[in-house]
Amino acid sequence: MSPSINFSTYLNPIPLVAILRGIQTHECEEIALGLYEQGFRCMEIPLNSPDALRSIGVLARALPEDCLLGAGTVLRLEQVRQVQDVGGGLIVMPHTDVALITAARQRGMYSLPGVATISEAFAALHAGADGLKLFPAESVPPTVLKAWRTVLPADSLCLPVGGVKPVGMQAYLKAGANGFGLGASLYQPGWSAQQVMQAASSFINALVGKD
Repeated sequence: MSPSINFSTYLNPIPLVAILRGIQTHECEEIALGLYEQGFRCMEIPLNSPDALRSIGVLARALPEDCLLGAGTVLRLEQVRQVQDVGGGLIVMPHTDVALITAARQRGMYSLPGVATISEAFAALHAGADGLKLFPAESVPPTVLKAWRTVLPADSLCLPVGGVKPVGMQAYLKAGANGFGLGASLYQPGWSAQQVMQAASSFINALVGKD
């Protein structure tokens, strides 16, 4: 069993994944709906956030069906089931774990494993990963990604994650990045919804070369 919609669909209208690490359940709906209005169609709450599964469940009920929601920092097989049970459809991990990729695929979920080498990238793709999380981004700078692109399958989705800032996005896009995962530069615990929206606008402007 595999997802019926290509993961790239959720990178429209903007190719950005919101990583809401540390978000509290009482604030997650306002912030997530605000990001949806900005154009985000892919969001994840890392499982080391407070009451993460409950927050994912809240957002699964609140967000429109064209938004892909899931969990980050997934490290164990049982977590794949737990995320699906609360309505999540995306499994994001900091590493390449073939067992997790396979489990997600068998459940009809998407997976975005972390890769830092070309060997990990091929292993993840061969296991059925829907995209590659280049993590941390500094381990795969634009020059390295450009070289990867000469050997990776043309339809491979590559998303730098970790330390991504608006100023560096154009270089990655020119090297072949398909989008980005945004963490602490988009959301930090304690930030108001207005602060998050301001950060989101900076990234969106950078995508079109306005930043």
